[in-house]
Amino acid sequence: MRRGLKWLSVASTIVMLLVLLGGALVTKTESGAGCGDSWPLCHGELIPSNITPELVIELSHRVISGGAGLLILALSVWSWIALGHVREVKPLAFISFFFLVLQGLIGAAAVMWGQSDAVLALHFGISLVSFASILLLTLIIFEVDKKFDANSVKVAPRMKFHIYGIILYSYLVVYTGALVRHMNASLACPSWPLCSKAGMPTQMHEWIQMGHRFAAGLIFVWILIAFVHAFKHYRNQKTIYYGWMIALILVSLQVVSGALVVFTKLNLFIALGHALFISCLFGVLSYLALMATRSKYNEGTLNQDHTISK
Repeated sequence: MRRGLKWLSVASTIVMLLVLLGGALVTKTESGAGCGDSWPLCHGELIPSNITPELVIELSHRVISGGAGLLILALSVWSWIALGHVREVKPLAFISFFFLVLQGLIGAAAVMWGQSDAVLALHFGISLVSFASILLLTLIIFEVDKKFDANSVKVAPRMKFHIYGIILYSYLVVYTGALVRHMNASLACPSWPLCSKAGMPTQMHEWIQMGHRFAAGLIFVWILIAFVHAFKHYRNQKTIYYGWMIALILVSLQVVSGALVVFTKLNLFIALGHALFISCLFGVLSYLALMATRSKYNEGTLNQDHTISK
């Protein structure tokens, strides 16, 4: 039974990642209206008669999202029954399915009635919460057989500040990036890292683009600081140390791919890679947050971070 649950959790994680990338693909190819203003059918037809590339992209995203909903519903119920005694399982099972349904409803509302760019930008972030919840569920399922262990870590207050602060701030960065895509501001600034040779942006789209660049630059610096701290004090705790190492690699790839999006004039594969890297980064940060909540470190003592490395 546990083996089947593991396979289901891995499949659900992969499919949910495809949902995230599919949503980014729909936005980047402007295929949101590929099925007209009808939902869940395309142009009111079960089998569309007028096939276009936009229709194929939008319909494929809907089909994958529907399949993901069935998988995640099965995963939520099964994990609730089999591992409900684990503290985090029931909340994660609920959150993963609830947020997937929520993003589907927002997508449907956007198709049928339209939504503002500010609301549409929430779509990716909501899906990201569902993906992170499913990923954590998967890790907990494997943790039962000691494939992963987040119970023995000791995280001091300073490291907890980095973990909780960065994951909350990263969600803001995700929103600004989604807002850039939905407002068609990806190429508002023709150069990088500055907006133009003149330096300061002058139009709203340029301010939105530069705001996202500034937010992304700040999260890179913050993760670098957290990694240096982990390097100094947490090398004996491999999950913390390697977690921040992976986070630094992913945020570096995120910055590089963001620059390449500008240099390549919105190359589709690089743009999708940009969405992939932030999704994986948020997943890693979520796992670090899980470990921080389970930390057995006694915050009431006078011990500081340097004692953990001993």
